[in-house]
Amino acid sequence: MTGEFAGKVAFITGAAHGQGRATALALAREGARIGAFDIARPLSYPGYDMGNRYDLASLAEECLRLGTECLTFQGDVRDDAAITAAVTAVVSQFGRIDVLFNNAGICAYGLAHELTEEAWDTMLDINLKGPWLVARRVIPVMIAQKSGVIINNSSVAGLRGMGRLSHYAASKWGLTGLTKSWAIELAPHGIRVNSLHPTGVNTPMNDGLAALEGLTPAQIAERSAGNLLPVPWIEPEDVAQAVLYLASDRARYVTGAPLILDAGLLSR
Repeated sequence: MTGEFAGKVAFITGAAHGQGRATALALAREGARIGAFDIARPLSYPGYDMGNRYDLASLAEECLRLGTECLTFQGDVRDDAAITAAVTAVVSQFGRIDVLFNNAGICAYGLAHELTEEAWDTMLDINLKGPWLVARRVIPVMIAQKSGVIINNSSVAGLRGMGRLSHYAASKWGLTGLTKSWAIELAPHGIRVNSLHPTGVNTPMNDGLAALEGLTPAQIAERSAGNLLPVPWIEPEDVAQAVLYLASDRARYVTGAPLILDAGLLSR
């Protein structure tokens, strides 16, 4: 198959729907083979739809229709054994991993002093510890290749504070710090590491947050964002295109950098 990523392999977490799925399909259209990892089951916290195994199966089918391969894995980014098994299977089948998109994450509202320990721990474990667990299994593969790109999906909340989102902001600021630290550590091995910082994105997670808060998805987006441009949110495909840029040779000298997709939010 031809395309900008022909011969390349991408490993994507949170791939069943939303930003992860859009990115998997965008890379597949450009010839990449995909390793798709997703919890694909409900969680007690935050309590909204996390996708399911049928979403993963349909992603694999769509990739096949696009002329490329997709291995799917139902697993939790907090589970090192599941991550290790998935990374090992991808390398065994495809021989390499060129792109890691650390996308899996959750979001939920709550005042800092009212959060439960379960809420705090679940948020930090999925959004911050999870990317580290995944990266520490993928990085040795990239070091052996002497090449690779890691893209961490942070948020505008990883660059500013947000009320009722302290645990979420803490996890995303942490991910921003990991990005810059990994960029320093991995540059000698030819590995680039960058972070994405989208405003609200039109995904099932946005719908889930709206249901939990008793608001419409547009009201949730307006509360969380305050974009300058007259849009309540951006689309998953916008995030996917940013990943394609950062993963490509067009960004060959971009590392340790935040790529902001905020529709003007941070200019306020």
